[in-house]
Order: sequence, then structure tokens, then C-alpha cells
Amino acid sequence: MLGLKLATDPRWVNIVEENIEEILTDHAWCEQKAATNAITIITLNSEHTDLVTDLLKLAQEELEHFEMVHELIKKRGFKLGRERKDSYVIELYKFMNRGGSRQQSFVDRLLFSAMIEARSCERFKILSERIKDQELSKFYRDLMISEAGHYTTFIGFARKYGKGIDVDKRWAELIEFEAQVIQNYGKSEAIHG
Repeated sequence: MLGLKLATDPRWVNIVEENIEEILTDHAWCEQKAATNAITIITLNSEHTDLVTDLLKLAQEELEHFEMVHELIKKRGFKLGRERKDSYVIELYKFMNRGGSRQQSFVDRLLFSAMIEARSCERFKILSERIKDQELSKFYRDLMISEAGHYTTFIGFARKYGKGIDVDKRWAELIEFEAQVIQNYGKSEAIHG
């Protein structure tokens, strides 16, 4: 369904299990950034009422996920660490067309967002299937389903508002680009790391 070219090496879960506090902190900040991204898209494209309505719900859900991860952090006696840069997202951002039309930039931002959700969904699936911690296994299974919904929301809007743009071709190009980027990740206790 997600169409990702390169699957995460399942051994990544072993790295995650060595530092649960770090993965939870990184995850919390990923959720915060996802909410901020949705609000940014709304701000730049507020003329699309359906997009505003759906992305407001998505942003609220991302903030709820941030809260859920923070509750897990507190429950386990950890503290929410400082925000981290997400090198994967920074590299993926380079793909976006910033010199073209407003519409092309809009579609690229939607596809960029869909890709991050797709990769997060794939990582959550691996965590849900392989992590030994049963509470985290269930937690990540539930979030995997949510991320899949976010992925389809962004892809759907890219197709809806990408009139005159070959959205499927652009998505295929992004999938290829992401496959090159993700080869350098899966070596740290970070959602995209």
C-alpha cells in the first residue's frame, strides 16, 4: 500500500530497545512537528475549505499523539528531552520544488508530508510486530493505523489539487529519492533515524 522502495531493517528495533527513553522523546517531537506541518499547509492554502477542515482534525490528532507519547514518558519515569533535528526529514525536504509555481510547491508539500507519514507508518508497524515491550507493541500498532490514514489524506489532497501536474509521476520520483535517503538511516534510536 505504501509503495516504499526500501524496507527498514528489522534489527533497527534492537537499537530502539536499548534506549526507550530516546525513541519516545524523538517520537514525541515527531508528532509535534507533524501538527506544525499540517497547520503550515493550512496557513498557506486556506482557500481550500475541505483541506482546512481535514488538516485541522489531523493536526489535533497529531497533538493528541504528542500528549499520548508524553504520558508514556512520564509513566515510565522519563523526562521529555530537548527537541531533536530530524536529519531524514531535512534531507527529504531537499526534494521539494521551491522554484516552481505555487501549485507545484503545494503539491510537493503534500507529497512530502505523505512520505513522512508513510515511513512513520512503516516504522510503527515494525515496532508493533517486533518490540518485546507489550505496551509499546500495542501503542505502535494503534498509531500505525492512524499514520496510514494521514498518508492517504495527504496523497488524496495532492491528487485533488494537482490539476495539470502529473502527481503520480511526482510521487514515483519522491519514492525513488526517499529510497536513496533512507539507506543512510535505521542505525539510531529515532523514528526516522
